[in-house]
Amino acid sequence: MTRVLVIDDEEPILRALRINLTARKYEVTTAADGASGLAAMARDRPDVLILDLGLPDMDGTEVIRGVRGWTSTPIIVLSAWGQEVQKVAALDAGADDYVTKPFGMNELLARLRAAVRRATPAPDEPVRITPDFTVDLAAKRVIRSDGDVRLTPTEWSLLEILVRNENRLVTQRQLLREVWGPQYQTEANYLRVHVAHLRRKLEPDPSRPRYLLTEPGMGYRFQGPA
Repeated sequence: MTRVLVIDDEEPILRALRINLTARKYEVTTAADGASGLAAMARDRPDVLILDLGLPDMDGTEVIRGVRGWTSTPIIVLSAWGQEVQKVAALDAGADDYVTKPFGMNELLARLRAAVRRATPAPDEPVRITPDFTVDLAAKRVIRSDGDVRLTPTEWSLLEILVRNENRLVTQRQLLREVWGPQYQTEANYLRVHVAHLRRKLEPDPSRPRYLLTEPGMGYRFQGPA
């Protein structure tokens, strides 16, 4: 049973999510503020976190940073209309997806299923070795000489698609569709944020990438070693 933690200070939303998710066989726990939510993350170790950005005791991005300090659990952010800056800040802090309030339950459930799929281990796959890091597609791991590289599920999904298409252009539209869903076609800023994260974590010189290359106006390409 998939475990979901919902952190939101609006009781009607907590109640609606608890009822709908429980009816679909998810195991649901809830918290009404950031501090108790972080405690629940450590205690219950959920498979997915659904997080409201507007909490009474702290900003939602602080919760994301706290969670990302020790786990790559998928995070779906709930945000209000007009919070574009906050959405980008949440993605930059390590969130994987967001849903805008007021939201449809079917949309949220689809995002939740996608987050679970992205975090699910894949069948045995090959290992790709570069001079600077190794990508283990089976274990969903990236290893450098100093140890494992911590990636969020969305960062991993992007890297996996690029590595599987080594030395081939992957268009922005294809990446958006495969990682975020078919309704995403023009949100290139999502890609810029997450590719920048990957470069900081993997490239020897993020300002002059040798592996994660941008094809201006078109998409991205993983350049394998010669």
